Amino acid sequence: MKRAWMCTLPFLAAGVVGCKNAVHDENIGLRKQNIELQQEKSRLEGELGGRPQRQDVQMLQAQLGERDKQIADLQGQLNKPQPTASPEDNSALAGITVTRDDKAGTITVNVPGDVLFASGDSAVKESAKATLTKIADIVKKDFAGKKVMVDGHTDADPITRTKDKWKDNLDLSAARARSVADYLVSHGLEKKQVGLRAFGETDPAANKAKSRRVEIVVVTR
Repeated sequence: MKRAWMCTLPFLAAGVVGCKNAVHDENIGLRKQNIELQQEKSRLEGELGGRPQRQDVQMLQAQLGERDKQIADLQGQLNKPQPTASPEDNSALAGITVTRDDKAGTITVNVPGDVLFASGDSAVKESAKATLTKIADIVKKDFAGKKVMVDGHTDADPITRTKDKWKDNLDLSAARARSVADYLVSHGLEKKQVGLRAFGETDPAANKAKSRRVEIVVVTR
């Protein structure tokens, strides 16, 4: 009996070693699988974290819808005929456009220069003051404290008839931008809120009439 027992010991030892190796290999496999699962979990969490949640998307859509409504309302108000304006000026009001640039975070009111000024002049026409007043009122109401830039533009025709007043188109565009900026400030916008830029003929539009313009750019963000 003693010899038989001794003979079986090598077989038992081999079995134990085999079991240990199998367990060791299985543990390595499980650890590897666990690492892979953790990595996949982290990847998915990163993707989800980078995606806007449904609630955020709905909120953004609501904000854009409200902004579209504001633009439509502003456009409608600006295009209404003014009782103090001449038929020619009222006809020109149709050229006022309102556009939004979501990437830049701006809303721009483009007012034809012929609506605002007499030829070669920088003084705001009486017939245009009601329109500028509406713009000031809307900015105060819907964009309180937001930065407003007034951009003056001209066509490419050189200054001839009024050379005694303006050095060049850049000079004229600066004077016109200043007149509009001063009017907005005088009707309730804060002076520190309103800036101005002069472009002269350097940023032309589709034609000469459209190039003569003042753009009131509201920074909405």
